[in-house]
Amino acid sequence: MKKILFLGLVFLSACFQKGPDGKLIFTEANSQKGFNFPFFLFIPDEMPTEKTAVLIVEPNNSGFADDDFQRHIEKAERIASRDFYMGNFLAGELDCPLLVPVFPRRKSTWRIYSHALDRDVMLQKGNDLERIDLQLINMIDDARSTLKDMGCRVDDQVFLTGFSASGSFVNRFAAIHPELVKGVAGGGVNGLLILPEDSVEGEALNFPLGVNDFDSLFNKPFALDAFAKTPQFLFMGQLDDNDAIPYEDGYNIKERKQVFRLLGEEMQPKRWEACDSIYQSHNINARIRTFENVGHEQPDNVKEEVLSFFRSLMAIVP
Repeated sequence: MKKILFLGLVFLSACFQKGPDGKLIFTEANSQKGFNFPFFLFIPDEMPTEKTAVLIVEPNNSGFADDDFQRHIEKAERIASRDFYMGNFLAGELDCPLLVPVFPRRKSTWRIYSHALDRDVMLQKGNDLERIDLQLINMIDDARSTLKDMGCRVDDQVFLTGFSASGSFVNRFAAIHPELVKGVAGGGVNGLLILPEDSVEGEALNFPLGVNDFDSLFNKPFALDAFAKTPQFLFMGQLDDNDAIPYEDGYNIKERKQVFRLLGEEMQPKRWEACDSIYQSHNINARIRTFENVGHEQPDNVKEEVLSFFRSLMAIVP
């Protein structure tokens, strides 16, 4: 079931900036279509129908764990409808639609960090969180169908953007499904990227640190060539001290020890530079950027560079 909400009438909170004019469509969970959770689709009023639009996807990142699913819905709606958030900002500037899924991050199962696409969520079987990466793809297909029914031309690939936990989500999603991705912008990622390596210094690196067990998790080999060709803009703020590695909701003890031992306990610059070096060694098409005098945030200068990155990719849209 789809519900259309007009931005002028909903959530006029003084805490958030009003986003660009458009409509917000809420699609209920539909297990028959392959997604167990709802999603929001924002469509700017100025989106042209004569040009091919690229669907922007920003995975929801509530910033908290809560068993009250309504709280995650409310946060996802703000992400979808306020240009304080990167996805909505890009949608307004590029005149492209935006999809924001509403995946839960439950307090009762707090080690499952679904908003970061961590190892725990990818190990889920037989419950509503199983393969949320595939659920997101099914949401994308449903949103694309809705847009086409409205007379909009939509690119076969999507733009991904995320910050903090969702920044890790989009970097990891691109490694799993590079063929679906036109470009990625992820920031605030704890100085850590998924590495296109089975091992480092003889130590096996399982997902999400590396791709050693990729086949068993995703039933397909890691597509290094496709991942290497996927344009990525990956960034950290120089003053960002938000490091998720020491916390068990994001990384287990084994993962933490491997990160510290092989890449560095110091998030910046050591760990961040180690990831950059490994990406360069594989010729990964990634612009890895550190913004001076920026913390764990996305100020206007960061947004403008991300916008420029995606705008350059829009130039090759047919």
